[in-house]
Amino acid sequence: MSRELDNSVELQEAVRAAAAENRPLNLTGGNSKAFYGGEIRGTPLAVDSHCGVINYEPKELVLTARAGTRLDEIEAVLLAQRQMLAFEPPHFGNNATLGGSIACGFSGPRRPYAGSARDFVLGVRIINGSGELLRFGGEVMKNVAGYDISRLMCGALGTLGVLLDVSLKVLPVPECEITLVQERSQAEAIKVVNQWASLPLPITAACYDGLQLYLRLSGEPEAVAAGKNLVGGSETPERNRIWSDIREHRHAFFDSERPLWRLSLPLQSAPVELPGKQLIDWGGAQRWLLSDAAAAEIRKTAEAHGGHATLFRGSVNRNDVFHPLTGPLQALHLQLKRAFDPQAIFNRGRLYPDF
Repeated sequence: MSRELDNSVELQEAVRAAAAENRPLNLTGGNSKAFYGGEIRGTPLAVDSHCGVINYEPKELVLTARAGTRLDEIEAVLLAQRQMLAFEPPHFGNNATLGGSIACGFSGPRRPYAGSARDFVLGVRIINGSGELLRFGGEVMKNVAGYDISRLMCGALGTLGVLLDVSLKVLPVPECEITLVQERSQAEAIKVVNQWASLPLPITAACYDGLQLYLRLSGEPEAVAAGKNLVGGSETPERNRIWSDIREHRHAFFDSERPLWRLSLPLQSAPVELPGKQLIDWGGAQRWLLSDAAAAEIRKTAEAHGGHATLFRGSVNRNDVFHPLTGPLQALHLQLKRAFDPQAIFNRGRLYPDF
């Protein structure tokens, strides 16, 4: 590792001082995902200097690193042992950190087939809103009964505490991997991907860009070859580029000034009729929409399909990014916020305006 520093004591003191003054804090890491979420109010508190791999056991498939550790450094350490972060977190910039990825809860193309970022979190160490150091979970898949508090931090956007350390389960790099492409209509693509998902095929990614369906097969060579014979299509020589371009939003689809919406829907949802341009990822569960349509129309349509909509980027009004919560869910979120951050000093407004 090129960097290694434990400054948890300094961070703890900064949080205690802010809590004593009831002064909000804006937690900042590599800032590669600063575009995501609502407008934040508070004094910046940089956490990216708290960095370095603490423990890595390749035989146990477990890695623990400080939250400020850059993703590219972690991935290099894992690749040297032919291992990987199976949820394929997007970087969205060269300074992406582990803490930022977990706080945002982002996962890449492999998510429906291997699991989400949350599924790979084994344990965390945090500073809560009272300046206390707390540890949840551990470095094994099953260690305690009861609530899995560590995974609450995934997707909380730093509103529950300062992430210090994260323990993750990692997986081996597949022995063989290919990407197949075939022309389909949107309805056909959704239908066949769901049919294939019910079969014992080594599918690890599926995306439809409006004309072509891309399917990634990963695993042992024999299984990949058998899968290719069953699903058909031609093998693309740039088997990795398509997935990294989609994951990092470098694909031509994302080259637009229009607001970018992320629709989270059930896998088998029919094509969504909304103005704009769509790209279907995760076999149909994640649908990217470039549209100038009203937020109310987009969210109403997503709800009609059994899902929800997030204004991912390009918002003029950053106080209306996430799908409104129902009454019971909002009450639960507020209870958690009060338990971890009683004075609401962490990332005010990042997740919801009243947080």
